[in-house]
This record gives sequence, structure tokens and C-alpha cells, in this order.
Amino acid sequence: MVLQRIKDILKDCPRIVFLGGAGVSTASGISDFRSPQGLYQLESKYGIPYEILLSHSYFLSCPGTFYDFYWKSMVRLDAKPNKAHLALARYEKEGHPITILTQNIDGLHSAAGSAKVYELHGSVRKYTCLNCGRSYELKDLFPRGVPHCECGGVIKPDVILYEEALNEDTLVKAVEALRDAEVLIVAGTSLQVYPAAGLIDYFKGRTSILINREMTPRDAFFDYVIHDDVGTVLTEIMP
Repeated sequence: MVLQRIKDILKDCPRIVFLGGAGVSTASGISDFRSPQGLYQLESKYGIPYEILLSHSYFLSCPGTFYDFYWKSMVRLDAKPNKAHLALARYEKEGHPITILTQNIDGLHSAAGSAKVYELHGSVRKYTCLNCGRSYELKDLFPRGVPHCECGGVIKPDVILYEEALNEDTLVKAVEALRDAEVLIVAGTSLQVYPAAGLIDYFKGRTSILINREMTPRDAFFDYVIHDDVGTVLTEIMP
């Protein structure tokens, strides 16, 4: 009954924003971080917590260890869009405008065909030389240990590490989309990682929906809360 009501709301809604977290991509074989089975619940193989390993300062001081972990755990060339990504892309292709805000760095929303995607935490598909600023694509580097530019500089993934701020331009566009949206769908996120989790406070539209297997600290914010599989629910509610 609840899913049918949501489906009816989405059928004629012209302005929708979807904010997704790691739980959107787990069905594609990409691990999340904070669930009971997530990466942060595992003992680090490197003798330091993964949160430290994925920090800006650690990258600068130990790029070899960082990239050893990064290539093995953060980059999945075999990952394909799952039914959550495909449901969102299909919904858009059928004439329903939707803006995707993703905390994921895997690029699977774009691979599925979604056109308007803001990657809040960057992408494993893009890289920049810290010395000269030259841009690289994933296909140019993987797997290569610590990649170096032609100028000799170390190349860094264009992903937001701990201690780094979100891209200001991306953040501004995300806030604008949320302020203009009529419906907000949040899925597959614990809503514990800031500032991305705080973005929902910019939404002033008429209907908010949360889809997540576990409870979050912000469940009370939403009009509809569904504790279930993201892909299954999105496939059902996207008309």
C-alpha cells in the first residue's frame, strides 16, 4: 500500500532529487563501509584503521600503501550497474527529470545511463597530477602501483579523502537541486557522513522518502521510511 502511494506520487512529479549512498552499489559487488558487514567493521590488513589510510595526510606520507589498498579494494573494474541504478536511469529515459546526488565513487549511475549525476565524493575514474595538474582517466593508470605523471609528480585519485572538503561547485549544484525539488528520495546511506548527510536539510519540498535496510539517525525527518533492499524498492516504485 505504501509503495503504491509512493509510485503514484512519482508518476507525475517534475522535480525529483535522489541522494544515494554505498547501499545503492552493494548489489554490484562493491562493499559499503558502515553496515555490520561493511569495510570499517573488518580488521585492517595494514595495521592502521581504514579511516586513517583513506585520509589526505596518509596519502601524501605513504602513497605506496594507500595505492595498494586503493587498487585492491576501491576500484572494481568488473562492477556493473545493478537494478537500483537501472531503475533510476529507466525512470529518467521515460521522461521524468531526476537529479542524482551520489556519495559513491564508482561511476555506476552514469554507466547505467543517468544524465544528471553529481558525484559528491568524486570518482575512481578520474585522476590529477599533484604537481602540474594534468588530468588522467582510470584506463590510463590501472593497475600501476603509485602512478606518476610525465612531469614526475604523483597522481592522486579525484576522490574526496578524509580531511578534504567536498568540491564547492558540486556542493552548490547539489544544494540548488535540493531547494528546487518537489520530492526527495534518499537510499542506501546511514546518513552519518557529513557534510553529505546534512544536505537533506536543504530540502523543503512536499514528499521525502528514505529507503535503507537499517535505521538511520534521521528516520524521523522523512514522510516515508522503508527498511528494505534499495534495488527491489526502486524497481517497484519507479513508474
